[in-house]
Amino acid sequence: MTTSTKKQSERKDEKLVMDAGDIARALTRIAHEILERNKGVKDLALVGIRTGGVHLAHRLVKRIQGIEGVQAPIGELDITLYRDDLSLRKDQPVLRKTSVPFDMTDKVVVLVDDVLFTGRTIRAAMDGLMDLGRPGEIQLAVLVDRGHRQLPIKATYIGKNLPTSREEKVQVLLEENGEDDRVVILKT
Repeated sequence: MTTSTKKQSERKDEKLVMDAGDIARALTRIAHEILERNKGVKDLALVGIRTGGVHLAHRLVKRIQGIEGVQAPIGELDITLYRDDLSLRKDQPVLRKTSVPFDMTDKVVVLVDDVLFTGRTIRAAMDGLMDLGRPGEIQLAVLVDRGHRQLPIKATYIGKNLPTSREEKVQVLLEENGEDDRVVILKT
């Protein structure tokens, strides 16, 4: 048994929803959908939301470059200070790097995140983007849409719709974080 197979088989508290192949296919499809909707990469940029969205945005940029032969600009956004639950948290927020090294004015910015749930993270990300510039359009790409919106936010590109209960926790595990690529529902 390999280390990664052993690592997965020991986790009885999780239900596998997407494996590495499923994630790869979903990202390839999303890359094609982004290019089709926007007629290529002209005036297109991707911004990943820390942390899982950043890894997925980098993967999407590589796929888009493989298809079009051109690299779309990419940025990374930390939404910590834009969260609406800062006053409710007991622990001190950890700030991470925001880097958007391009002018967003009139660009189509594709925000990328791993899981879309209540919509609050995306609202915070849009606030953060608007503080950095004025994009012509903001689109949203997510690997998993699990429903339960509390704000009127809808993804433009979805890897997988995953109906869940509010009590379940969906986790996207990626090799960039030392895990085998997979999406799981954690049993509570």
